Amino acid sequence: MALKEYKPGTAFSGVVGRTFDQSEPAWPEPPRAKEGAPNVLFIILDDTGFGQLGCYGSPISTPHMDSLAANGLLYNNMQTTALCSPTRSCILTGRNHHSNAMACITEGSTGFPGSNANIPFENGFLSEILLQRSYNTYAIGKWHLTPADQISSAGPLDRWPLGRGFERFYGFLGGETHQYYPELVYDNHQVEPPATPEEGYHVTEDLVDKAISFIADAKQVAPDKPFFMYFCTGAMHAPHHVPKEWADKYKGRFDDGWDAYREKVFARQKELGIAPRDAELSRDDPDVPRWNSLSNDQKKLYARMMEVFAGFLEHTDHHIGRLLDVLKKMGEFENTVIMLISDNGASSEGGPTGSVNENLFFNNVPESLEENLKRIDELGGPNTFNHYAWGWTWAGNTPFRRWKRETYRGGISDPFIVHYPKGIKAKGEVRTQYAHAIDMVPTVLDLLGIEPPTSIKGVTQSPVEGISFAHTFDDASAPSKRHTQYFEMMGHRSIYHDGWRAVCPWPGPSFSESGKFFGEPIYKDTLTELDAKGWELYHVAEDFAENRNLAQENRAKLIEMIAQWYVEAGKYNVLPVDGRGTMRFTDERPQITRERTQYTFYPRTQSVPYNAGPRLLNRTHSIAAKVDIPEGGAEGVLVSFGGVDGGYVFYVKDGKLQYVHNYVARDYLHVEASEPLMAGSHELRFEFEVTGPPDIPKGKGTPGRAQLYIDDKLVGEAEFSHTTPISLGLTGGITVGADPGSSVAPFYTSPFAFTGTVHSVTFDVSGEVIKDEEAEMRRIMARQ
Repeated sequence: MALKEYKPGTAFSGVVGRTFDQSEPAWPEPPRAKEGAPNVLFIILDDTGFGQLGCYGSPISTPHMDSLAANGLLYNNMQTTALCSPTRSCILTGRNHHSNAMACITEGSTGFPGSNANIPFENGFLSEILLQRSYNTYAIGKWHLTPADQISSAGPLDRWPLGRGFERFYGFLGGETHQYYPELVYDNHQVEPPATPEEGYHVTEDLVDKAISFIADAKQVAPDKPFFMYFCTGAMHAPHHVPKEWADKYKGRFDDGWDAYREKVFARQKELGIAPRDAELSRDDPDVPRWNSLSNDQKKLYARMMEVFAGFLEHTDHHIGRLLDVLKKMGEFENTVIMLISDNGASSEGGPTGSVNENLFFNNVPESLEENLKRIDELGGPNTFNHYAWGWTWAGNTPFRRWKRETYRGGISDPFIVHYPKGIKAKGEVRTQYAHAIDMVPTVLDLLGIEPPTSIKGVTQSPVEGISFAHTFDDASAPSKRHTQYFEMMGHRSIYHDGWRAVCPWPGPSFSESGKFFGEPIYKDTLTELDAKGWELYHVAEDFAENRNLAQENRAKLIEMIAQWYVEAGKYNVLPVDGRGTMRFTDERPQITRERTQYTFYPRTQSVPYNAGPRLLNRTHSIAAKVDIPEGGAEGVLVSFGGVDGGYVFYVKDGKLQYVHNYVARDYLHVEASEPLMAGSHELRFEFEVTGPPDIPKGKGTPGRAQLYIDDKLVGEAEFSHTTPISLGLTGGITVGADPGSSVAPFYTSPFAFTGTVHSVTFDVSGEVIKDEEAEMRRIMARQ
């Protein structure tokens, strides 16, 4: 006899007698998905340009992603926001990025409704919707959707993945991570990587392993229960890390340079039908030198940078293939809706010359060809934080102009593939309909026959702003349902409407032409001038790559488009227009506790992200560790922050107290005690006293006096001529008692755990320092 069930919330449908033999049981009906409901898999690549996948005309081998296009649909008119966190918020909510309060990345939030980085709970995630429909929900890899001050263990956790409808999470919460030494979070707690680079560890392989295990864990128990997986690689974001053998596959393949790459890829795109036959390649970029104008050393370095990137992409494709193969073996592949997209165009954060350390870009520190050449053989390895040069960025977005962070098509037009054999008849076809990342959620709901819920967890939901494009799947000639879409990213603005695009580039069409640099502020008079003279107009229905500016000859259309941009801006919380880039990172933001001048951290706790800890840059501060030193001495790290790309470390080595400030791996500013550290209980203190102003535009933080104290006795001092101005490090957190991951300084081997006892470490940013009168007098006399 079948079990009797009743829907929860309705009346009990069994019989309750005086005894069990007079009674008939009934059970609350367990939540079950609709029979035959498909799985949903979103694959989000990072910083991957329109012309970088093999199926989009690239010479880079991506057979597994190409197979999705060959047996599914490839779109050539999918748009994103030009930056990662904003696009990801669109992908998961179906609302515009300013509606999600995600105008910029979380670290660049400002105190306005469209830019505070707190995605409203009334903008439900697809995970939250499908969880209500009895889906298993998994997030893997990059997150970058939690306010930067909320990613510590103190939370709050309601904007972590498990707070937004995902049952399981394995990945990293920030915008990027070291691919060999990632900062991993498993569900709601930090974990260490399961292996080391020397043992063959790479985070992409690890992420795929976890993705496979999450699916298998549930499918072996409930094979008919569908899943939604949000799978986000750390690739192709910097650092471009990949084992050497993958990069070496491409030796010599890019020796003819980025100009040749563009020509070959564009020709292939026309053959594949991705670019119209009558399309023209976008203009040469004034910020990118012609390949033939470069020196032999430059060509050698830049070609190797691209070999490493290509190997990184093929390596990523290989591991994505492992996930797809498992779905096939499980019999789930045909009934899985797969959507693959990049979050923005190829990245220019390597600067005009490329970089062995991307953190230089975020600190306005210029690159050095000589220094980069010295490390050419290390590119892709764990001791670099490398990124290729602007020329490859430009080429990676073929056929479009410009790149990530800018709202020309190079920044917003991205690879997009849909694969769903059970539900889509067409295979291997190109779709040209206009769509935006906000359209992915309503399309999935359309396929699943689900109406957007009016309430999630008791919160009334806002209208979904995206529009389904499911009608295009089996009809190549179906009209686009999306007619208008605005764009704004750090002051760079544009709008699409029915085949036209108006663009107001900031700081200009190129840095060379404008004479300005990325991130310059926009003031009231500047905006007035831009609206009067700064807009360009392109008929992209006929001018695929935005080559012919029609602003002068069709002024009426341009004015109409500008007016429409302001209508959309008012509708979606876009204002105020803010042109600042990295300067935003220095803004004060609310913290989860009231402002204070002292922060105390303890050993054997989870590391603390920079945004949840003390702000040390460009200010007087001290670090004091209370320790016990055993007989025979001790060594190791007292406290550290960062990694190979930058940071600081306070440690004991060779019996001496020491401190190192890693200035973007360019300088290691070092102070060491003049006398040994003896056994016993001590307070070990580092002080930094600011002695001058910073020069942030030139990549220099404040100079200062560095001092070491043992129990209030001055034992070491040095003058730091400069420090890091904006971003201490792109990875790592504040860790007491060790330096996990890649080493902050090259003078020891991580984790270099402290062999004595650290009781606590206290940071003081009040500005108060120990005054050693005798030392001060010596200093004065020495300067006479």
